[in-house]
Order: sequence, then structure tokens, then C-alpha cells
Amino acid sequence: MSSVPFFVAVNTFRESVRDRVLYNLIFFALLMMAAAVFVGQISIGIERLVIVNLGLSAISLLGLVMSVFIGVGLVYKEIERRTLYSILAKPVRRWEFLTGKYLGLLLTLAINTALMTLGLFLALLYVNHTIARVDAPILLAVYFILLEFALVTALALFFSCFSTPMLSTLYTLGLFVAGMFAADLRDAGALSSSGAVKAITSVLYYALPNFSNFNVIGATAHGDAIPFSLVWQNTAYAAIYILALLLAASAVFSNRNLK
Repeated sequence: MSSVPFFVAVNTFRESVRDRVLYNLIFFALLMMAAAVFVGQISIGIERLVIVNLGLSAISLLGLVMSVFIGVGLVYKEIERRTLYSILAKPVRRWEFLTGKYLGLLLTLAINTALMTLGLFLALLYVNHTIARVDAPILLAVYFILLEFALVTALALFFSCFSTPMLSTLYTLGLFVAGMFAADLRDAGALSSSGAVKAITSVLYYALPNFSNFNVIGATAHGDAIPFSLVWQNTAYAAIYILALLLAASAVFSNRNLK
């Protein structure tokens, strides 16, 4: 297997660190510590519920912003700086370049998320003075959030192969929002008396990335167990969808005239 994607991934991670994208960790840590102190003073019996909801929502939101706004510039930035031409002049195939860029941003998001998760557990430790067994599902919720980031990043990378950063951002966010309500769209279509409407909403349900499957923040905050079947189903779903997006991105980018 070629080692080119690995080196591109490492370089992409270093660029992200130089661009100070990890500085949001400081903001997150301060937010969680302040929230822990505040909640501990005003709430009785719901400290964990509020902290977990706030922490996982913050991790999801900050990671989503990074996935979209960095992902849409992965290819465009290299073209604008004209560094892409020198890279492709070497024995580097375009799909290797794209794969490396994707893995590099994914590495950045994973480290970012791991450190923010640590901040969340520290906040729980401050409020409850212990980490209980009921807190274990938080790690599964974070895993689902990472799958969501991986899928959003693949979408952003795909659009960045043929569009401007602004349009790519709109396309990615549009699909994210649509994917959050894909099930509602199908249910609404099922209520229609028109067979065409039912068919269209059914096709859209299966075609859109179903991001609502990854959202278990509410259940985790209430201490509910996450079924193992959902873990492997979400993992397989994300892997298949991401692979399809990366193959499509490679096909588009390979045929793109960069002159």
C-alpha cells in the first residue's frame, strides 16, 4: 500500500495546528469548567444531565464547524496557493492526495474531540466528585459524533473538488440539515395520498445521509443504554457512505482540469 496518503495526512495535521484550529480547546475547557461551577450552584439533582447535554452538544457543534469550514478548503486552498501543482508533479496520484487530506483532517478532529471529551469528564468529576459507570455511554456518544464528523468531512471534501468554498459550505450544511430530518421527510411523505410523493420522499430518505442516526446525546444524558446493534449499524452505514463519497470525489478530481 502506498505511503503517500500517510505523509499528506501528517502534513495536513501540521497545517491545522499551525492555523491554530486546536485553540478552540481552550475555549471549550473554560466553558465546561464555568458551566460545572454554575450548574453545581443552581441545580439540584440534574447536574449530570445538564453537563452531559452541554458538553456533548458543544463537542458536536465545534467539530461540525471545523469539519465544514476546514474541509471545504482542503483542495481549494492548495489550488489557490499553487502548491498542488508541485505536489502532483511528484509521483503522487490525485486520489492519494485526496485520501491524505481527508485522513489528516480526520486526525485533527479525532484529537480535538478526544481532548474535549477529557474536558467533559473533568467537569463531571468536579460536579459529582466521581466518574460512575452510568457515564460510560458518553464514550459511545462521542464515537457517534466522530462518525458524524467523518461523514460531514467527506461531504465537504467531495464538494470542494469542483466548487468554491462558499458554495461547498452551503451544499454541505444543506445536506447536513436535510439529513437530520430525513426520517421526518419520509414520514411526511407516507401520509400523502400521492404515490409519486411517497416514492420521492422514500428515495430522498435513502439517498440523503441520515445524520439523525448518530444523535444519542439525549439518551446518553439521561443514562440510557445504547444498544450494540446501533453501534455496528452506524459504523457500517458511515463507512459505506464515506467510501462512496471518497470514490466520487476521486473520480471528479481526477478528471478536473487544473490549468
